[in-house]
Parts: sequence; C-alpha cells; structure tokens
Amino acid sequence: QVQLVESGGGLVQAGGSLRLSCAASGRTFVRYVMGWFRQAPEKEREFVAAVTWSGTSAAYGDSVKGRFTISRDNAKNTAYLQMNSLIPEDTAIYYCAATSRIYSRVVTGSDDYSYWGQGTQVTVSS
Repeated sequence: QVQLVESGGGLVQAGGSLRLSCAASGRTFVRYVMGWFRQAPEKEREFVAAVTWSGTSAAYGDSVKGRFTISRDNAKNTAYLQMNSLIPEDTAIYYCAATSRIYSRVVTGSDDYSYWGQGTQVTVSS
C-alpha cells in the first residue's frame, strides 16, 4: 500500500507560480510512474503530467505543456509539479497518483493509477 500526501496548493494571481509536492509513504514508490491530475468544478478529471520512475521520461497534458514541469526525487519519495505562468483556467483540485505496476513508459490514463492523494486546491485569480 502507498499513501500519498499533496501540499503546496493555494491562491495565486494569474501569471504567478506554485510548486506542488507529493510525499509518498508505505511501499517504495521508486519503480512506479507518478502522475498529477486535476479536477475543476463540474468538469471531468484531467491528466496534467506524469513521469517514469527514472525521471527521464515525462508527458504533459496539452493545456499545461510549456508551463508545468514534473519531477521526482526518489531518495525523498517525493514528486513535484512546478507550475508557472498560471492562468485562471488552471484552478482545480490537484491530485497526485501512483501506479501499482512497473511501467517502462509514461501512462496518462487515470485507470492506470491505483494510489491517489487527497488533493490540494489551486486557485488562480485574474
């Protein structure tokens, strides 16, 4: 079992930056893909970013490409999402997720992830 706890959310003005963290505990998460998803009110959950266990391969949702960067520090069992040039449309609850299988590639579907954090609110004001 893996427990995930997100932090770093908050209120920021458009054009600003935030860095989200996802701390993992329980089974080692080193070999698993880590991902970030978000869900805005009355919208479907949306893929944001994911990174392989080695950190050498990442993928991003179209709406965040060029603005967000995902990374991980396996020594600290922590994944990060650096969010720059934030816009009001980025307002959502952001969830960290981890796969329970070992993948050699990035996976982007929410069904591929077995472990989820409780979410952290990000609000971008205009």
